[in-house]
Amino acid sequence: MQQEPDKKRLATLTLAALGIVYGDIGTSPLYSIKEVFGGAHHPVPITPENVLGILSLFFWSLIIVVTLKYVSFILRADNKGEGGIIALMTLALHKGTPGTWQQKLLVTLGLFGAALFYGDGVITPAISVLSAVEGLEIITPAFKPYILPITLFVLVVLFMFQRRGTASVGALFGPVMVVWFAVLALLGARSIIDNPDVLAAINPLHAFQFLTGNSLLGFFALGAVVLCITGAEALYADMGHFGAKPIQYAWLGYVMPALLINYFGQGALLLANPGAVENPF
Repeated sequence: MQQEPDKKRLATLTLAALGIVYGDIGTSPLYSIKEVFGGAHHPVPITPENVLGILSLFFWSLIIVVTLKYVSFILRADNKGEGGIIALMTLALHKGTPGTWQQKLLVTLGLFGAALFYGDGVITPAISVLSAVEGLEIITPAFKPYILPITLFVLVVLFMFQRRGTASVGALFGPVMVVWFAVLALLGARSIIDNPDVLAAINPLHAFQFLTGNSLLGFFALGAVVLCITGAEALYADMGHFGAKPIQYAWLGYVMPALLINYFGQGALLLANPGAVENPF
């Protein structure tokens, strides 16, 4: 009898985690591929080899950084159920001797990590909302003058609603994100069916060959590839709200497959129509 309520609670927490934890990384497909191949600085030429190389970098970045590092390893390092860089720093300080250079180094690293987290929290919502609203220009260029005002309005509304707390935000955005990731997967699958050769990018050799064959360009491309994992730190930072299991189940069972399918679908689209780089999403 106890298992049924536990399952319902786990399902509820997983749904709420979808709405809060994955809102950031879930919007990365809006701009990540576009920045690699169509960015203003150092765009990667669209060739079959480069597309497979970049997709391989995307695939293994999500596997290694998010799945292995955060989902499999970091989520185990909780401080009485809490996560985040400060909780991790506090956990590390417990086993040291106060006043030593090791302790001071840990504090410095913790504060540096917290500063990076705040910076990401300032930049990423603006980029995500702006990228989404820019899609209105595809309908008609007449929307262009209204892109920034609409973006500012959406951000203000979101931050005003955020004060209602995790439960309210999760209840509202959980179902929204379920639909969002389903759409990501469906759109990506359609392109993959038309050009299944992109699935070869799962082989890490394509990433290795791209980086070794394009040393300087490959280095600059990594600055755009990392956009696919923006928001990964939220998996650990929000652990105190939901616990590790809901976050892990949501990622492995729903979010990661949807993201990978969409990225591969965008790659398949570029192989079929390089002109789509203006807005591959």
